[in-house]
Amino acid sequence: MIKAGIAGFRGYSGSELIEILKRHGGVETFLMEHRADAADRPAPRGHAGPPRIAASAEAAAGLDVVFLATPPEVSMDLAPGFVQAGAKVIDLSGAFRLKPAAEYTRWYKEPHTQEALLAEAVYGLPELSDRSAIASARLISNPGCYPTAASLALAPLVAANVIDRSAGIVCDAKSGVSGAGRKPSLKTSYCEVTGNFSAYSLIDHRHVAEVLMNTGIEERDFTFAAQLIPAHRGILETIYFRGKNVASAAGIIGIYEKRYAGEAFVRLYDPGKMPDLLGVARTNFCDIGVAYDAPTGRGVIVAVIDNLVKGAAGQAVQNMNLAFGLDETRGLL
Repeated sequence: MIKAGIAGFRGYSGSELIEILKRHGGVETFLMEHRADAADRPAPRGHAGPPRIAASAEAAAGLDVVFLATPPEVSMDLAPGFVQAGAKVIDLSGAFRLKPAAEYTRWYKEPHTQEALLAEAVYGLPELSDRSAIASARLISNPGCYPTAASLALAPLVAANVIDRSAGIVCDAKSGVSGAGRKPSLKTSYCEVTGNFSAYSLIDHRHVAEVLMNTGIEERDFTFAAQLIPAHRGILETIYFRGKNVASAAGIIGIYEKRYAGEAFVRLYDPGKMPDLLGVARTNFCDIGVAYDAPTGRGVIVAVIDNLVKGAAGQAVQNMNLAFGLDETRGLL
């Protein structure tokens, strides 16, 4: 049995991790308390079973892996001790995604306090990353939810040179409210969200940097708009581009089929057919559909994931499976 700790288990991603690991069958879970006021905080509903331990290096010495479902600044504080204790660390925050440290500071507006760990961290988007590097890493940086869908949708087409990047690429991304985390705020309160639809962090959303990193697209050629929809979970991204060197939607689907052959968690729709949120809810799938008008070169991609699963906890377990030599789909299908 893999002994796994979860710091940040009260949040939405942490709670999702608990549920996935329950059905994994090969993991013993420990809930790691990292807050000074932990004794005053209620236990998550339905999660009284897993034992509680301190989020300390001493406690981590008995663990094989620690998941950090914590804000970036907390992940930076906790990760060094856990790594030194010998546990593999899978961080669900943005703390170790962007290199060098100056790139992190630019997008997250905060200094990076663990530059040595940042340098060795391995970015864990299995379908696009080096799986052997993920398997051998001490610290795995789980991708962001928006970049997971956008990168899986765009990277194969950019590599195949069928997108005219000079014409601009627009990613119109909508997310359920759980993507903002569990911490209360006016913007995500019931009365503000219900019956509403709002845009935020236009142009300079911090997740833009990951999409550029994963695809090779230049910042000047990529426009990203994040929007909040009145739903609990799910991300749907509508991506607009101008095509070249390709004659049909079927040709674009063929590029995806070649790139993702054998990938369990990428599902492709027939040309002109589009995925939706319910199709991926509570799953680790990324569903992709394409429409394309050859005479004008107008193309549209729809990429859909569950932000709490493929966009967070599910992808973290996928990375854990790789790190311990298990079937990549274990606990996820």
